Amino acid sequence: MSAPDRPAVAHRPPSDVSAWVGLAGLAGLFAWFLICRHWPEVAASFGVPGPRLRMDGPYAALAAMVWSVLPMIAATLVIDKAHRRASTGIDWSRKKLLRETWPVSAVKLLALWATWLVIAGVYCLARWYWAEPYLFAMGVLKAAAIPLFVLAVPYVAWLDRYMVNPRDHAWHFGAMLLGQPFDAAEVKRHWRAWIIKGFFGAFMISILPAGWQAAVNADYAAMLGNPAALGMALITLLFLIDVQIGTVGYLVTFRPLDAHIRSGNPLLAGWVAALICYPPFVYGFLGNGILGYEFGTPGRGDANWTVWLAAHPGLMWLWAGLLVTLTAIYAWATFAFGLRFSNLTYRGVLTNGPYRFTRHPAYLSKNAFWWASTLPFLVTNGSLTDTIRNTVCLAAVNAIYFWRARTEEEHLWAEDPKYRAYHTWMSEHGLITAPLVRLKRLLRPRGGALPLPAE
Repeated sequence: MSAPDRPAVAHRPPSDVSAWVGLAGLAGLFAWFLICRHWPEVAASFGVPGPRLRMDGPYAALAAMVWSVLPMIAATLVIDKAHRRASTGIDWSRKKLLRETWPVSAVKLLALWATWLVIAGVYCLARWYWAEPYLFAMGVLKAAAIPLFVLAVPYVAWLDRYMVNPRDHAWHFGAMLLGQPFDAAEVKRHWRAWIIKGFFGAFMISILPAGWQAAVNADYAAMLGNPAALGMALITLLFLIDVQIGTVGYLVTFRPLDAHIRSGNPLLAGWVAALICYPPFVYGFLGNGILGYEFGTPGRGDANWTVWLAAHPGLMWLWAGLLVTLTAIYAWATFAFGLRFSNLTYRGVLTNGPYRFTRHPAYLSKNAFWWASTLPFLVTNGSLTDTIRNTVCLAAVNAIYFWRARTEEEHLWAEDPKYRAYHTWMSEHGLITAPLVRLKRLLRPRGGALPLPAE
């Protein structure tokens, strides 16, 4: 349906996640962050035995997720009351007898155990999972394996007693394994969800320690007179927020919190567009890959800007502020999801926070950050070829993210009428979206119909 044919939407649809959930997680994260930074003083004040050192290790980074997730769960239950929503698929007023639901639960447990064994097998066979930085993630998942297998039994048995339809996609996969009648579409839904969790969950856990260590040990006070150092330190801290809250989103997909994966993106194009942005596939495209956009630059990655602007202190402060702002928007776009952040999934519709201005604030801010931080068109070797090539390649990376955005919109458009209403409202009222839509309509060829932008 082209834009003029869509019925008008008078109000922006309510978000499935309130701002309080993300803010609660952020508060918990920063409380733990401050404790870890000031642990020598805290330990001395309370007489805690042990070394008087900052807690900057990988297990402190894992503990940070606990400090984030508990406040978010509390806000989800107390403020959002998400456990009462019909979208959970749960009816708490209809408690069934265990003997009635156990046959279904047993099939689901078989399916889950088989799924986890397959994912563990892939981890074992894929060589990149046994090199840094994935070694830490593999250790964490190995330690969690037995508790996960055991605790799944009471969790599934308890939940099935309240589910309206306990024969979900996991049950259909279990039925397939047992040679019983099953729905192939549901089996595909099951595997799309678990491939997303397996792939992205391991990646997110693997990048927790480095960011945590850098942020906890940064001497922010000593950087107050240095815009480059302070800007990069604050950017690291903001990326820490993104990674910590994002990792929680991949791991805490519990139905009673309405945070379950309702569907994984069924579009092959969506998977291709997303996966080429992450290891190991990204190595063939960025860096020294075919879309590398830093050839001939000072070679300092996202800090290229500090080289070119070093002689202009005032501009350095302005540029640092711009980059920090773009990264803050990116982090905001993640923690606004609360417990529901993850790639390639439909887990409800988010319409508040930065999503009231543009449908894709994370992609927009991330791509703008790359242009402003790397300045790919400025080269030190005087090569016009490198200038042109870098510019074209970064534009191609931007196009990949545009492609990702379009496949995500197509997925959500098919899943939820609320998203369709949100999409339409943003096209008319979004601070960033609406002007771009109007511009595209002006440029539309007579008789043609261009799709709405996925900015």
